[in-house]
Amino acid sequence: MQNVSMNAMPRDAEFFPEGVTRCSLQKFLIMMGVSLVIFLWGCYAAYCILAVGLEGTGMNNHFAFGAWITFDLAVIALGAGAFFTGFLRYILNIKELDKIINLTVVLGFACYTGALIVLVLEIGQPLRAWFVFWHANIHSMLTEVVFCITIYTIVLIIEYLPLILGNRVLNRNKFLHSLGHNLHIVMPVFAGVGAFLSTFHQGSLGGISGVMFGRAFFYRDGFFIWPWTFFLFVISAAGSGPMFTVLIGTLMEKVTGKKLIPMEVKLLMGKISGTIMIIYAVLNSMSALWWANGLLPRFGLTFSQMFHGFYFGQYIFWFELSAFIPAIILLTPKWRANTTLLYLSGIWLVLIVSLNRYVQVIQGQAFPAMPFQNWEFYAPTWIEWSTCLMVVPYVVMLLGLTYRYLPLFPYEKELN
Repeated sequence: MQNVSMNAMPRDAEFFPEGVTRCSLQKFLIMMGVSLVIFLWGCYAAYCILAVGLEGTGMNNHFAFGAWITFDLAVIALGAGAFFTGFLRYILNIKELDKIINLTVVLGFACYTGALIVLVLEIGQPLRAWFVFWHANIHSMLTEVVFCITIYTIVLIIEYLPLILGNRVLNRNKFLHSLGHNLHIVMPVFAGVGAFLSTFHQGSLGGISGVMFGRAFFYRDGFFIWPWTFFLFVISAAGSGPMFTVLIGTLMEKVTGKKLIPMEVKLLMGKISGTIMIIYAVLNSMSALWWANGLLPRFGLTFSQMFHGFYFGQYIFWFELSAFIPAIILLTPKWRANTTLLYLSGIWLVLIVSLNRYVQVIQGQAFPAMPFQNWEFYAPTWIEWSTCLMVVPYVVMLLGLTYRYLPLFPYEKELN
């Protein structure tokens, strides 16, 4: 989208944030239309699942979880920039984050609601989704995950609401203006609640695999009742989320041709990610060392037995441990100031966290848990790919509409 002159303002210009320009309505509708077509294809795939059930997927009795859970875990982790940045801004009062906090909220809302869309299909019988609330299994970590994700999504809606009420037309209404202002005042409360909820469901998503003592690839010792994977999931989400937000913001700058986020804020987010990820790298390396040299021998297994072929190769394991490299780059002022290294480090961290979720879901199920079993392979069907990828155009449309009509970047006018 390119800037337009003030003499040729689009027909919907009265809804734009004050003092900024947007592309023509025609270009915007074309972009939204392309995204909508891809999204509708995903909706058709979702209809196929709801019509024939999980038989249309590549999952079976061996692979109870597949592409949907892998995708959900990755998206929820990367969307964690919302809860962690909100915690830093409203609880620790880092005011510089005001320039990016809106984007983190919208991106977190998009990621979490997108994940919930996919989870509706994972349930198998969506009409019974309310069972998890009414007939809650208090002994299951998934129950805690469902409750926390549901409540945190509601928190994200509340955090998103002031941005919606900031629309120039809506803001003219005295009641809506007052409501938005008052929500801003109490936002630290919701930020604190969101940080608490997100921390526990991120941890429990990791803890689910960590307590499976019948599967040596998954199982981990831990701290009191929590396996190490509980803490590693929380830390990796908090560390990768801020840089994922920076990458999305930078991509929006490339698309719009505008400066939207000050460079000093990007560098601050990079420093935050580097600090958290260096902690993750140390703890993850310690966990892997103990797993390979302590836990596996206890089960009568060896390190090399945990890997097989290309899809489950050792290169993924060593790539995960390479988190030290991008973390050190982000912690070094000279290297962090290099935009190429900054963005490459962010992409590196996103890939590390995404691959971690892949091995925590797929590879552990593929490993032969019994002596008479062989390695199993799982291939997602087109339905699974389509329903996962439908989240991408959903996020594009949500970010596009928000950027066009709401004050997503409060300092855009000053930067351009």
